[in-house]
Parts: sequence; C-alpha cells; structure tokens
Amino acid sequence: MAAMLAHVLGDHADHHHEGVTAVDRILDSVRSHLGMEIAFASRFVDGMRQFTHIRSDIPLPLVPGDAEPLEDSFCKRILDGRLPELIHNAADFPAALELPITMALPIGSHLNVPLILSDGSIYGTFCCISRAPDLSLTQRDLATVRAFADLAASLIDEDRSRQSEHNAVEARIDAVLSNRTMTIYHQPIHALDDGRPLGVECLARFADAQLRPPNLWFDEAEAVGRGIELEMLAVHAALQSLPYVPSGMYASINVSPKTLLSGQLHEALAGHRRERIVIELTEHAQVDDYDALRAAIDGLRDHARIAIDDVGAGYAGLRHILDLKPDILKLDMSLTRHIDHDPARRALAHAMVQFAADIGCTVLAEGVETEAECAALKDLSVSLGQGYLFSRPLPAIAAQQYFLRLASGDAGEDETCETMSLLVRPRSARRA
Repeated sequence: MAAMLAHVLGDHADHHHEGVTAVDRILDSVRSHLGMEIAFASRFVDGMRQFTHIRSDIPLPLVPGDAEPLEDSFCKRILDGRLPELIHNAADFPAALELPITMALPIGSHLNVPLILSDGSIYGTFCCISRAPDLSLTQRDLATVRAFADLAASLIDEDRSRQSEHNAVEARIDAVLSNRTMTIYHQPIHALDDGRPLGVECLARFADAQLRPPNLWFDEAEAVGRGIELEMLAVHAALQSLPYVPSGMYASINVSPKTLLSGQLHEALAGHRRERIVIELTEHAQVDDYDALRAAIDGLRDHARIAIDDVGAGYAGLRHILDLKPDILKLDMSLTRHIDHDPARRALAHAMVQFAADIGCTVLAEGVETEAECAALKDLSVSLGQGYLFSRPLPAIAAQQYFLRLASGDAGEDETCETMSLLVRPRSARRA
C-alpha cells in the first residue's frame, strides 16, 4: 500500500492530466488493489449524494455530477450504523435489500468510509463496489480504503481552499470593475540633457496600495480570467486623466500583449493623437505569436507610439525589439541602478543606446534615483529618464501642479524630492 500511496502522491503535482484527476487515480489504485469493479467519491449537498468522481470497469448509468437522495443510499445507512463499512455480501443485510440499487446493479461486496475534511466535517463518502460477493475482504482491506480516503480528502481540502481563494479574488476584481475603484497616478518623464518634462507614465493605484501592490491585482485578475478587463479599466482611466497632462507632453499607458491582441485597445484609442499617447508593452511571459502581435501594433501606430518596457530584464529581449519596431526602449531599473560605478551596466546601456540610434528609436531609463546615475546616463546619450530623482508617482492633479510649478520656475529640489516623497509606492507596483 505504501508504494501505491507514493505513486499517487507523486502524480499529485500533475493534478489534472488528460482529464484524469488525482482523486480519480486514487480510486483507480484502490479499485485495482482490491479487485473491485467500481470506485467512487461523493459529497453530501442539501440532502443529496452527488457523485464527484466515478471509476469503473463496467458501463454505468451515472456520471460525475449526477445526484440522488442521500436517504436512498448505502452511504446514509452506513453513517447511521444500520450497515457496516465492510460488506461481503449485500444480500445478507435487510437494510441493504430494501434499497432498489442492491438488486438492480446488483451489489455484492461493498466497502464505504466517510471522507472527513481537515475541519472534522464529513464531506461525503469513498466507496468500492463489486457485483459479486467477496468473502476474502478483510479489515485490513477496509483500512486500505480508509488510507486512500484520507488522501482523497486531503486533496479535496486543497481544491476547496484553492476554489475559495479563487472566489475571493474574483469577488475583489468584480468589485473594482463594477465600481471602477481605481486611481491613476502620473510619474513624470524628463529629458536628461536639460531636465525638461516631456511626459508621464500612467500607473494604476488601488485602495489597498499600502498593503497589496498593483502588480498583484493584475496578476490575480489574469489568474481568474479577468486580466484584460482590469487592464482595459486602467487604459480608460489613464485616457480620462489625459487632460491633466500639459499640452506638448505625452501619457504612457501600460498594456500586456494579451490585451493588445484582444482588439479592445484599438477601439479605446480611436480619435487620439499619436504625439499624445505611448503604449508601453509590458511582458512577463513569452510571446507565442509575434506575427499577430506585430500586426496588432501596426494597427495602433496612427494613434500611439510604441514603447518596449523592461529592456534588459525578463522577455523584453532582442526578439521583442526586432519584431515589434518600437519608438521607445525603456531600460529596466536593474540596468539603471548604480550605472555610475558599474562598468558592465554602462557597457550594456551603451550598446542599447547605439542599437536604438541605428534603428531610429529613443532610450528612456527607468528608476533614476541619484544625480550620479543621471550624469552617467547623460554621458551615454540616454535621452529620457524617470525615477525618484525627478519625482515619485503623483495623483494626476498633483502632477499637473508639479509641471505648472516647473514651468514657472517655482518648484525647487526640496519640494520635488521631499514633499513628494510622502507619496511612496512599492517599486514592484509599476503597472497600469
């Protein structure tokens, strides 16, 4: 039995393989070990016994999901003590013979134990049946069934926990989508040669930003199949914040390839001017169809420029750049950080600047935090920068005031670096 348990547990990492679940494999193992024809797991719901998993050598008129009154089952009589858990021959028990299924199937030998969850509640039952009586079955065989039932119950517990978490995530995402409870912050983008502000990156913020970073919201939305909806909510919120971006400056909006391929972005950008919008392609999983992605991007170019995010990190590599022909390359902050005294970072940034010049696009450095980093980037001819050196992300109205003060010459270093530092965000929360 230990070998069989190890086999099933070893397969548990592949919880659903070609439609066969881990609980199915448990049922197959115990059925094969005991030489039984049928094995099933069921759950009790509102006075009914619902079959969740059925494995059988013979045709049955039942499939998973079917249900019958609990009162008309062996399970109920066994739980009530009217029948034993181990039955060699059902015909020997009047309480079994009064059930129509006993003679209709017929039922000969029968082993049935409760599925007990970690909280002590009875979920349902775990059962093995054969049509013929079997006098060779022993209490040791019943103990084997209990061991497999315990394993099945632990997997059911895990599934219920995952489903509960899935439902909680779905409820959170639904609430945001229904109530549109998302705020857009603007992080200024500056020219490195003279410090002029040229644009903003639009960043989504949620009510619990101090506890859960925005990237977690987007990851969770994707996990429950609502990723495109949440991204498009952020896109529309970013476009609605465009009036707060001064004339002559642009707003950069983050989207994933999946959202871009959905076609919804094309409709949202209709009527917008190319010089005012940058679509920043974020990618943390491999792109499978570059031809389709390139075609989708080409359909946007009348209304937006294209930026590739996280260059030098993740999947934003040369294939991304060569196939998608961006207007802006955004150097990941892992390259920017300490570039003033790291020869390897400088060499890679220099190569990217030269490459960008050869293909006619602009380089923007993310995460610029010190004057020394800024000076090193300028020496490398990096054109644009954003980061805490200039400003942290600000609410759209505050960012507009920041730009107005810059234009009037009233914004000093203390204001941009000290007052604005109250608006702290996690560095991982760069998504909109």
